[in-house]
Amino acid sequence: MRRNSTYKKQWIIIIAIAIFMNFAFSDAMSFQKTDTSILHLLKPRASKTPTFKSTLHLVLPPIKPAVISTTKLSVVKSDDKLLSNVQVYPNPVTDQINLKYAISRSSGVTIKIMDVLGNDIFTLFNQRVEPGQQAFSYSITNKLNQGFYFVRIVAGTESVIKRISVIPN
Repeated sequence: MRRNSTYKKQWIIIIAIAIFMNFAFSDAMSFQKTDTSILHLLKPRASKTPTFKSTLHLVLPPIKPAVISTTKLSVVKSDDKLLSNVQVYPNPVTDQINLKYAISRSSGVTIKIMDVLGNDIFTLFNQRVEPGQQAFSYSITNKLNQGFYFVRIVAGTESVIKRISVIPN
């Protein structure tokens, strides 16, 4: 219990010192009103009382709640996705599974069927594919039992997993 109150008192003292230093050094500083990210040093105010000359090179900004910068940043977002528009149909599957996907650049593509536990059942496709829209069909007659499975499409380092249901004819 005593240790907790000691920590609280130390933090209160640290915060009080930071606030005091903030106000003490803000008298010699002036900030541009429109952009808060750039600090401008101005001459100290002329006053009749002697001013404190600080040798401390650290400048703390004054506490100004809710100051909003009007600087606009433009970020160019490039769509670097290698694998997109993955479609698996029909779902539920009876005898044939169809896949459509788009590749943005040439890469190796692997299509696997996995069970609910994540174990590989078999690999449908494993080749290098040129960029563009791709379509793939595979007959699953007598290869999969009734149940839920996952189709995993891997292109380069990206992968997409789709759930499928297999029902009997």
